[in-house]
Amino acid sequence: MPNWGGGAKCGACEKTVYHAEEIQCNGRSFHKTCFLCMACRKALDSTTVAAHESEIYCKTCYGRKYGPKGIGFGQGAGCLSTDTGDHLGLNLQQGSPKSARPSTPTNPSKFAKKMVDVDKCPRCGKSVYAAEKIMGGGKPWHKTCFRCAICGKSLESTNVTDKDGELYCKVCYAKNFGPKGIG
Repeated sequence: MPNWGGGAKCGACEKTVYHAEEIQCNGRSFHKTCFLCMACRKALDSTTVAAHESEIYCKTCYGRKYGPKGIGFGQGAGCLSTDTGDHLGLNLQQGSPKSARPSTPTNPSKFAKKMVDVDKCPRCGKSVYAAEKIMGGGKPWHKTCFRCAICGKSLESTNVTDKDGELYCKVCYAKNFGPKGIG
Protein backbone atom coordinates (compact mmCIF):
# COMPACT_ATOMS: atom_id res chain seq x y z
CA MET A 1 0.00 0.00 0.00
CA PRO A 2 1.44 3.47 -0.87
CA ASN A 3 2.50 5.85 1.88
CA TRP A 4 0.74 9.05 0.70
CA GLY A 5 2.44 12.24 1.89
CA GLY A 6 3.97 10.64 4.94
CA GLY A 7 7.45 9.72 6.00
CA ALA A 8 9.02 6.59 7.36
CA LYS A 9 7.61 4.76 10.39
CA CYS A 10 9.16 5.41 13.81
CA GLY A 11 11.27 2.54 15.14
CA ALA A 12 9.75 3.01 18.62
CA CYS A 13 6.08 3.96 18.25
CA GLU A 14 5.47 2.82 14.63
CA LYS A 15 3.78 6.14 13.73
CA THR A 16 4.74 8.27 10.74
CA VAL A 17 7.90 10.33 11.19
CA TYR A 18 7.94 13.55 9.20
CA HIS A 19 11.21 15.08 8.05
CA ALA A 20 11.18 17.99 10.55
CA GLU A 21 11.04 15.64 13.54
CA GLU A 22 13.18 12.79 12.21
CA ILE A 23 16.30 11.31 13.77
CA GLN A 24 17.95 8.47 11.89
CA CYS A 25 19.94 5.75 13.57
CA ASN A 26 21.10 2.40 12.26
CA GLY A 27 18.99 2.76 9.09
CA ARG A 28 15.78 3.45 11.05
CA SER A 29 13.84 6.66 11.67
CA PHE A 30 12.67 7.93 15.06
CA HIS A 31 10.70 10.89 16.39
CA LYS A 32 12.88 13.16 18.52
CA THR A 33 10.63 12.35 21.51
CA CYS A 34 10.87 8.59 20.85
CA PHE A 35 14.68 8.52 20.59
CA LEU A 36 15.10 7.05 24.09
CA CYS A 37 17.22 4.31 25.65
CA MET A 38 15.25 1.06 25.65
CA ALA A 39 16.34 0.30 29.23
CA CYS A 40 16.53 3.50 31.28
CA ARG A 41 14.42 5.73 28.98
CA LYS A 42 17.00 8.56 28.90
CA ALA A 43 16.85 10.87 25.89
CA LEU A 44 19.54 10.05 23.34
CA ASP A 45 21.48 12.00 20.74
CA SER A 46 24.16 11.16 18.20
CA THR A 47 26.90 11.19 20.86
CA THR A 48 25.13 9.05 23.47
CA VAL A 49 23.40 6.39 21.37
CA ALA A 50 24.66 2.82 21.05
CA ALA A 51 22.73 0.59 18.64
CA HIS A 52 22.51 -3.20 18.76
CA GLU A 53 20.58 -4.75 15.88
CA SER A 54 17.15 -3.02 16.09
CA GLU A 55 17.59 -1.81 19.68
CA ILE A 56 18.95 1.56 20.84
CA TYR A 57 20.54 2.19 24.24
CA CYS A 58 22.52 4.86 26.05
CA LYS A 59 26.18 3.90 26.26
CA THR A 60 25.89 2.97 29.95
CA CYS A 61 23.01 0.50 29.46
CA TYR A 62 24.61 -0.88 26.29
CA GLY A 63 27.81 -1.56 28.22
CA ARG A 64 25.89 -3.30 31.02
CA LYS A 65 23.99 -5.50 28.60
CA TYR A 66 26.52 -6.25 25.86
CA GLY A 67 29.91 -5.15 27.22
CA PRO A 68 32.60 -7.37 28.72
CA LYS A 69 31.97 -8.77 32.20
CA GLY A 70 34.29 -9.59 35.06
CA ILE A 71 37.22 -8.14 36.95
CA GLY A 72 38.90 -5.23 35.22
CA PHE A 73 35.92 -4.33 33.04
CA GLY A 74 34.27 -1.76 35.31
CA GLN A 75 33.10 1.70 34.38
CA GLY A 76 36.12 3.85 35.01
CA ALA A 77 39.75 3.42 35.82
CA GLY A 78 40.39 0.23 37.76
CA CYS A 79 36.93 -0.37 39.22
CA LEU A 80 34.66 -3.37 39.23
CA SER A 81 31.02 -2.51 38.76
CA THR A 82 28.61 -4.86 40.49
CA ASP A 83 25.61 -3.12 38.95
CA THR A 84 23.85 -5.71 36.81
CA GLY A 85 21.24 -3.33 35.48
CA ASP A 86 18.36 -5.25 37.10
CA HIS A 87 16.73 -1.99 38.22
CA LEU A 88 16.65 -0.94 34.54
CA GLY A 89 15.07 -4.16 33.32
CA LEU A 90 18.26 -5.46 31.73
CA ASN A 91 17.94 -9.21 31.95
CA LEU A 92 21.44 -10.24 30.94
CA GLN A 93 20.63 -13.93 30.53
CA GLN A 94 17.65 -13.60 28.20
CA GLY A 95 18.47 -10.34 26.43
CA SER A 96 14.87 -9.87 25.31
CA PRO A 97 14.09 -6.33 24.16
CA LYS A 98 10.49 -6.68 25.36
CA SER A 99 11.64 -7.28 28.96
CA ALA A 100 13.67 -4.06 28.85
CA ARG A 101 10.62 -1.87 28.27
CA PRO A 102 8.76 -0.58 31.32
CA SER A 103 5.15 -1.59 31.78
CA THR A 104 3.65 1.83 31.04
CA PRO A 105 1.02 2.75 28.49
CA THR A 106 2.31 2.47 24.93
CA ASN A 107 1.41 6.07 24.08
CA PRO A 108 1.65 8.27 27.20
CA SER A 109 0.98 11.98 26.86
CA LYS A 110 3.86 14.38 26.17
CA PHE A 111 3.45 15.79 29.68
CA ALA A 112 3.74 12.32 31.25
CA LYS A 113 6.91 11.58 29.23
CA LYS A 114 8.56 14.79 30.40
CA MET A 115 7.65 14.16 34.05
CA VAL A 116 9.08 10.62 34.03
CA ASP A 117 12.49 11.72 32.69
CA VAL A 118 13.05 14.53 35.20
CA ASP A 119 15.57 13.92 38.01
CA LYS A 120 15.01 15.03 41.60
CA CYS A 121 17.48 17.16 43.57
CA PRO A 122 18.69 15.33 46.73
CA ARG A 123 18.81 18.58 48.71
CA CYS A 124 15.38 20.12 48.03
CA GLY A 125 13.54 17.16 46.43
CA LYS A 126 12.30 19.24 43.48
CA SER A 127 12.73 18.44 39.79
CA VAL A 128 16.10 19.24 38.21
CA TYR A 129 15.91 20.26 34.55
CA ALA A 130 18.85 20.17 32.15
CA ALA A 131 19.38 23.95 32.16
CA GLU A 132 19.97 24.03 35.90
CA LYS A 133 21.60 20.63 36.44
CA ILE A 134 25.01 20.13 38.06
CA MET A 135 26.23 16.59 38.69
CA GLY A 136 27.90 15.86 42.02
CA GLY A 137 28.34 12.60 43.87
CA GLY A 138 26.64 10.82 40.96
CA LYS A 139 23.40 12.77 41.47
CA PRO A 140 21.82 15.79 39.77
CA TRP A 141 21.66 19.04 41.80
CA HIS A 142 20.23 22.51 41.24
CA LYS A 143 22.92 25.17 40.87
CA THR A 144 21.51 26.88 43.96
CA CYS A 145 21.49 23.63 45.99
CA PHE A 146 25.07 22.71 45.02
CA ARG A 147 26.46 23.98 48.36
CA CYS A 148 28.37 22.58 51.32
CA ALA A 149 25.99 20.90 53.79
CA ILE A 150 27.85 22.44 56.77
CA CYS A 151 29.00 25.96 55.87
CA GLY A 152 26.74 26.62 52.87
CA LYS A 153 29.62 27.64 50.62
CA SER A 154 28.89 27.39 46.88
CA LEU A 155 30.75 24.41 45.41
CA GLU A 156 32.64 23.77 42.19
CA SER A 157 34.22 20.66 40.71
CA THR A 158 37.57 21.64 42.25
CA ASN A 159 36.40 21.91 45.87
CA VAL A 160 33.55 19.39 46.19
CA THR A 161 33.64 16.13 48.14
CA ASP A 162 30.76 13.80 48.92
CA LYS A 163 30.02 11.45 51.80
CA ASP A 164 26.87 9.37 52.28
CA GLY A 165 25.00 11.25 49.54
CA GLU A 166 25.74 14.73 50.92
CA LEU A 167 28.11 17.37 49.50
CA TYR A 168 30.84 19.18 51.45
CA CYS A 169 33.58 21.67 50.67
CA LYS A 170 37.07 20.22 51.18
CA VAL A 171 37.65 22.31 54.33
CA CYS A 172 34.48 21.12 56.12
CA TYR A 173 35.06 17.55 54.96
CA ALA A 174 38.59 17.56 56.41
CA LYS A 175 37.43 19.08 59.72
CA ASN A 176 34.54 16.66 60.22
CA PHE A 177 35.63 13.42 58.51
CA GLY A 178 39.42 13.70 58.18
CA PRO A 179 42.05 12.16 60.45
CA LYS A 180 42.01 13.22 64.11
CA GLY A 181 44.84 13.63 66.57
CA ILE A 182 48.16 15.38 66.98
CA GLY A 183 50.05 16.40 63.85
